[in-house]
Amino acid sequence: MDYSTVQKPELGYRYEFDLDELDAAQACVDAHGFAVVKKVLSDELVTELQESVRQVLDPDGALGSGESYTHTSFIEHSPAMWKLFDHEPFMRAQRVFCQADELTINRTAAILRNPGSSPLSWHTDWHGFTQGAPQDPGDVLNRGPWPSGLWFYITGSHPKHGGLAVIEDSHAPDWTGPEGFELTPDRRSFHPEGSEPHSYVGFDMPGVVPLFTEPGDEIIFAARTYHSAFPNRIDRVRLSCGIGFRPRGYPVHAPWPLSESAQAFVKALPQHLHPLVEDYVGIDPQWRGDKMMA
Repeated sequence: MDYSTVQKPELGYRYEFDLDELDAAQACVDAHGFAVVKKVLSDELVTELQESVRQVLDPDGALGSGESYTHTSFIEHSPAMWKLFDHEPFMRAQRVFCQADELTINRTAAILRNPGSSPLSWHTDWHGFTQGAPQDPGDVLNRGPWPSGLWFYITGSHPKHGGLAVIEDSHAPDWTGPEGFELTPDRRSFHPEGSEPHSYVGFDMPGVVPLFTEPGDEIIFAARTYHSAFPNRIDRVRLSCGIGFRPRGYPVHAPWPLSESAQAFVKALPQHLHPLVEDYVGIDPQWRGDKMMA
């Protein structure tokens, strides 16, 4: 498919907003599961974050054509990202989207996708479909009502450049999948009716909204919203990063110890920002529940 021909959709509602329209943006997230807020970051911050993602994820340029890398504790290694905490337009927006005046860092990530990288399968980050003892870090960190998507595509989001796509209204608790598809048994993805229950890769189902954003725009999607990313089909690396917050005091009991890098991050963070890490638990991406039962 020639992804350069994918057009920005015209929907029956607004989903792009300015910084003085945060309540309207949150209403769109509530109604349709996603929104875009324009120009949240300055050009200077965008440039610093671009350089930071490159330095932390691929400092030697070792990733080859078509390869990608995701860093799941980016905040612990990126002082450039710490600057967002003192950037009041950014923090004001996060308080609105998390519906809380006091926030703590839930998790962070950065992604580098080289030219030629493949599309992602459709999925939701929500881990609340199953109960019981947690089996992986997502079961611990992704079961709350806060947004799972607070992302900056700091080289822009466009279909031909590995941009993000969401499915409108897929955040609803009673959503059963796009027309002609059914949810996988774990409800984390979907597949064509009558096919094997594997996570779907493709952009041909109803409700897909390809997002077209500039580097300083913030993409917000709700806890349950299903999303994917196009392949990167241009000769330029695609960079993205995000910070997920949760309301401070919301109980999250991590079954892993705070890592050395997380402890160093908390210690190095300026004192006036320490309220943001009062309940920070970091992440151990290798942790699995069966280890706890061994």
